[in-house]
Amino acid sequence: MRLEGWQIIVIVVLAILLFGAPKLPGLARSVGQSLRIFKSEVRQMKDEDPKPATDPVEGHVVNPEQQAQSQTFFPGQTPPSGTPGSSPDSAGNPPASR
Repeated sequence: MRLEGWQIIVIVVLAILLFGAPKLPGLARSVGQSLRIFKSEVRQMKDEDPKPATDPVEGHVVNPEQQAQSQTFFPGQTPPSGTPGSSPDSAGNPPASR
């Protein structure tokens, strides 16, 4: 969409009617300042180099049985069924309400 000369004149007249002639210089100043701030922020974002993840990620397989043996449970916490330390009668049964 390209603005022609008469369309720009209509926009200027509407701006004068809406904001009043004394307020237009302050409005233009604040719009210009906002654009400068926006441009500087965009430039700053482009200048910042994101740290590339060049280090390889290392992982290892954990044996589930070893993990269950070394797992710590707090008082009042019941281990999942089938793990060492869980009672055989609680397997598959929901905890009793108090």
